[in-house]
This record gives sequence, structure tokens and C-alpha cells, in this order.
Amino acid sequence: MKHRIVVLGAGYAGAHAAGRLARRLHPADTEITLVNADPYFIQRIRLHQVATGQTVARRPLSDVFAGTGVTLRQARVVAVDPGNRTVTCEDGIQIDFDTLVYALGSTATAASGHHVAGEQGALRLRDRLSELTGGATVLVAGGGLTGIEAVTEIAESRPDLDVAIAVRGGFGDWLGDRARHHLNRVADRLGITVHEHTDATRLTADATVWATGFSAHPIAAEAGLTVAGGRIVVDETMRSVSHPHVYAVGDAASATGPGGDPLRMACATGTPMGWQAADAIAARLTGGTVPKNNIRFYAQCISLGRRDGILQFVTADDRATPKAIVGGPAARLKEMVCSGAAWGIGHPTMLMPSRRRHTTADVVADTARV
Repeated sequence: MKHRIVVLGAGYAGAHAAGRLARRLHPADTEITLVNADPYFIQRIRLHQVATGQTVARRPLSDVFAGTGVTLRQARVVAVDPGNRTVTCEDGIQIDFDTLVYALGSTATAASGHHVAGEQGALRLRDRLSELTGGATVLVAGGGLTGIEAVTEIAESRPDLDVAIAVRGGFGDWLGDRARHHLNRVADRLGITVHEHTDATRLTADATVWATGFSAHPIAAEAGLTVAGGRIVVDETMRSVSHPHVYAVGDAASATGPGGDPLRMACATGTPMGWQAADAIAARLTGGTVPKNNIRFYAQCISLGRRDGILQFVTADDRATPKAIVGGPAARLKEMVCSGAAWGIGHPTMLMPSRRRHTTADVVADTARV
């Protein structure tokens, strides 16, 4: 009997995990199923562009995984039963698994208002912005990477609007001096009003965009998996600490980073988490050596509209260093990063040599009994 691997979610982490598993494991011994609610891959790191009416490519997952051996199931997951090793979808269909990779990502924490945490939210914001006439007010709540990219994109694309951002602390206060000074210069150039040390709920606007954080889907906690803040707690191989036949990657996982704190939700961490989980699963099924976890931070790439940006270099544990690239060069580097991430998704089996190994019968049997 083939070992059934089910991957839930085809974002950056899940798509990379599925492609890498297909590259590592021989199809004679394993079945890999990728379950995703949408039929295409969404470039989440470009949703602030979608919100301002820009066209961003959506690649069909059927094209991405054609010829890889990965079976696609378009369905919305509503429940996971790790004890019985089943996944229940919205249409009532159940999918059985031996090993599960949970990569359902995150959503906006705001219960109301606009956001760019998902494609539908970005499209609703696009429609709202198109309704606004000159002089209307737009407020972005939240001064993290998402808030900064959203407010600068809106201000650049709609100079006729009165655009503001509200942050609880100082604007870009986690950045190094060079990057922070550049950020403030760009905000001045784009006419963005900055409200520092402010509770955004006390401000009003014709359109408010909430970028105050992301939260994990509740499915993991409801399944009885050990979670922290809704995210599945995993070891350094991305394996659930409570259910060893379940792995979690991307925004859905709480994995310890180099500084001892959980890795923050980001494409920069989600993709290598997907690689780590896939390599660990393949190693355990084939009797190989589980690779060491080397996930760390290198830089924060921030777009400030289409022609400006910041590349803030950081320590392994994501603390800003004095070094930063700013302006046009940083914008071009950010575009390279975004394009590269999309290319990697579109070519899931071309990122490394093919080494499809057969599973070891005893190892697979032991895994099934865990």
C-alpha cells in the first residue's frame, strides 16, 4: 500500500512542500495530494498591488503541478481529525492520510473593515478605492510591513486621496536609522499623514484598511493539536509536538527561530519551512538522515510603491542592523524577490536535482503506527 501524504494549502509554504516531496519520493511508494480552496496560486506578497487595481498574474495550480505526480483537490478544508487521520472538506468529502502537512496559512485579525490578507479582501478594497473621489480619506491601521506597503502603494497610485497611517509605536521604529529616515522621506514625498503612538479605532476615514496583524485559522486548535496563539507548535523538523504524523509549515506553524522566539509569519520563513518539512518527511520515510534546520532571517524587503523601497539587513533573529539599501535599487531587488518567489512556485520540481527515493517498508510501517 502506498504511503498517503496530504498537503493542506497551496500558498508559498504548502506549494513548495508538495513540489519538494514529489521531487524526493518515488511515486511507486507514495501518493501526494494537495488540497486548496482556489484553483490557482495567489501571490499574497503582491496583494497590496491588487488592491490598487494592478494586474497580478494568477497561475493555475493544474499548470504548476502538471507532470509532477501531485494530485490536486480543489476543496475548502473545514476539519482535521489527527486521531483518525482524516481531513473533512466543505463538500462533505473525507480524505484519508498517513502523513499530513498543514499549511492553511493565516487571515486578517480585523473582524471588520478592509484588509489585504487575502485575495478577496484585496479585491473588495480595490472596489472601494475605485468608488472614492478626490479628497476622500483613507486610513491604514498598522505600521508593520503589510501596513507600510499598503499605505505607500495607495498613496502613490491615488495622489488625489488624503492617505494616512496610524501606528501604535513609532513609524518604522524597528528599522535601522538609514532605513527609518528613508521611510519618513518617502511618506513626506507621497503626502502620507503619519499618526504615531495612536489607537486607530479613534480615527475615522472614508475607507479604513486594517493591517494590524494576522491570525491562524481555528481548525488546528479544534483538531486537538498543540497550538500557541492558534499556530501548531512544531519541532525543528516542522513536526507537530503532539501528533508526529502531522507537520505544519508557514503561517500555520509556531516554530522556534534563532533567537528563541517563534518565527514571524512571512514568505521568507514559510518557503524554507516547507522545504524543511518535505525533506524531513522524505528522510524518515526512506531511512535517510533528517537535515539540520538552518532557517534564519537575512533581510526585510519593503516596497514603497513601484519605484521605491527598502532592503533592511537583519540579524539571524530578525533584528535590524545599520546596513540598508534604499530607493530605486531596493525597489528593483524587492521585485526580483517577488518574481523569484513566483517562479519557484511555478517550477516546483526544478529547484533541485531529482532524487526520487523508494520508501523503506519498516519505516513506513512504523510511521503508520505512530
